[in-house]
Amino acid sequence: MAELHEHKVKRLHMRSMRRGIKEMDLILPSYASTRLAAMDDAALSLYDEMLSENDHDLYQWVTGQTPAPESFAALIADIQTHLAANPL
Repeated sequence: MAELHEHKVKRLHMRSMRRGIKEMDLILPSYASTRLAAMDDAALSLYDEMLSENDHDLYQWVTGQTPAPESFAALIADIQTHLAANPL
């Protein structure tokens, strides 16, 4: 049985809050709160996959220190846009 959209959004929001480094604990919940509910299943699956990446790598991608892998480039760009509009 497939996971309901609303359950997936809640699960991913919780995973966004419990990260390995404080910086990502601040960045991802804000993004999740405003963007996840509007995402389709494919986008949520990609976000879920991204959350499995190392937090230090995620932080470097989000802050532009290193380029994100092509598979996450658009998602990371959206997180960067959100962060620029909603600074911590």
